[in-house]
Amino acid sequence: MKDKDPLENPQNVLFVDLLKLCNKYFGKPRIRGSHYIFKTPWKGDPRINLQKVDKTAKFYQVRDVRKAIEKMEAQKDED
Repeated sequence: MKDKDPLENPQNVLFVDLLKLCNKYFGKPRIRGSHYIFKTPWKGDPRINLQKVDKTAKFYQVRDVRKAIEKMEAQKDED
C-alpha cells in the first residue's frame, strides 16, 4: 500500500506525516497535552499514542503504527 511507504524507514518519518496517516486509518485523535491518542477497533497492543517532541516521529511510534495498520488490514481480509 502506498500510504505505508513512509513507514518503511522508521528513522526518517516526519511527525506530521505520521499524524496524517493515523488520522486516515484511525480517525480523529483525543489530545491530552502533547499526546495524540487514537482509538483502535481492538483492546490492547498495538496502541496508538503519539507524542510530539521534535520534527521526526520516534522510532517506536512508527513501529507501533505500522503494526496497527497491518493488524487492521489483516482483520479486513478475514471479513
